[in-house]
Amino acid sequence: MAARLGAPGSGSRRHPDAVRSRIARLVAAGEAAHRLDLARLTGLSRSSIHTHVQDLVDAGLLHGDDAAGGGRGRPALRLSLAGDAGVVLIADLSAFSARCVVADLTQRVLAELTLPWRLVEGPQPTLSFLADRFADLLTRAGIPADRPRVLVVGLPGPVDVARGMAVRPPIMPGWDGFPVAERLAAAFDCPVLVDNDVNLMALGEARTVPPEQLPVLFVTVGAGIGAGFVLADGTLHRGADGAAGDIGHIRAPGADDVVCRCGKVGCVEALASTGALARRHAPTGAADGDDASAGTAGTAADDAAMRAFLGRLRDGLPDELRAVREAGATLGEVVALCIHMLNPRHVVVGGEVVEASDDLLSAVRGVVYRQALPLATRELTITRSVLGRDASMVGAMVLGVEHLLSPTGIGRFLDQDTGHGTARGAHPAR
Repeated sequence: MAARLGAPGSGSRRHPDAVRSRIARLVAAGEAAHRLDLARLTGLSRSSIHTHVQDLVDAGLLHGDDAAGGGRGRPALRLSLAGDAGVVLIADLSAFSARCVVADLTQRVLAELTLPWRLVEGPQPTLSFLADRFADLLTRAGIPADRPRVLVVGLPGPVDVARGMAVRPPIMPGWDGFPVAERLAAAFDCPVLVDNDVNLMALGEARTVPPEQLPVLFVTVGAGIGAGFVLADGTLHRGADGAAGDIGHIRAPGADDVVCRCGKVGCVEALASTGALARRHAPTGAADGDDASAGTAGTAADDAAMRAFLGRLRDGLPDELRAVREAGATLGEVVALCIHMLNPRHVVVGGEVVEASDDLLSAVRGVVYRQALPLATRELTITRSVLGRDASMVGAMVLGVEHLLSPTGIGRFLDQDTGHGTARGAHPAR
């Protein structure tokens, strides 16, 4: 099932690209299937709607199919987003792997692969690796090189979305300030959107659960800890500078002696992340003297330690179960704080540690319902992820398609359509 696409607000009624964007998004969101629907929802005249719809159909962004008519006259034209109008490329990067996906505009996955990759290799080798993998996927799927319309990259660290780059990411040495979007845009000749991976997870989850479960707070536990928040209208809240949701570096009570790899002490990530648990509870002699909380992230040893810890957790070993319950209680304190600040309707906790055992989620629930005020929790649900490992991919699809259907994206799409270029802007909205 495809994730929900957001319907647009009122927007401009005079700028042609803004009008076409609103039309395309209403159709893509399932709010309008016919031109009469569009006229009713936009308040534009039928002649204006006809002109703009025809522009989008001629450019190949919308499909117009004759609906079965049961009465007199011409059958109504049923409109839909054209899945074959291009593809969205998705690069979902974690500390230890890279997932590359090619999807059409209806969110159908056409090709994908997941390969081991360590972000500590640095940005330039990583981007070259991605370019090669996407070239292989496009060739394998028989997709021309000029069909990518947008590339979405998810990074496991703080991201300056406007500039398309990571900002002092703790587990990505060498990535600070590197122009990821600029370099990839030059390679693929399409817009590149770079975002925090947890933001994409939150967006994917929120657009999949029923709308009445919004707002959604998504918390993920892995090599680090992060959160994303999706508002009641389905939009992602990034904050003023894109730093919203970086809860892993909130100070946990009673942990003044625990050093985090960000350089501060007492961060919840240094206590309750899977990486921290794996380092702190490694079998005797396995850590070889590494600092239990501030070890270098992104190494092969780190990955192996987390895999081993999760394996012991799945086997139900008592030390690991106790450690996860303690981590859940610590994380629950931070989640309760977020609930008081944000008042979500639904909290989702994701990550492999949640998939491996119910103990962390149970501990988070216990603390939240004990600590948070009744008004904030009386209709609150706290669950594991519906999408699991696909959450970030689904969120990236939503972000990519909605960017393509934005006024800027529509303008670029029509400019690339050589048979349509002279028509752009020729028909003011009425």
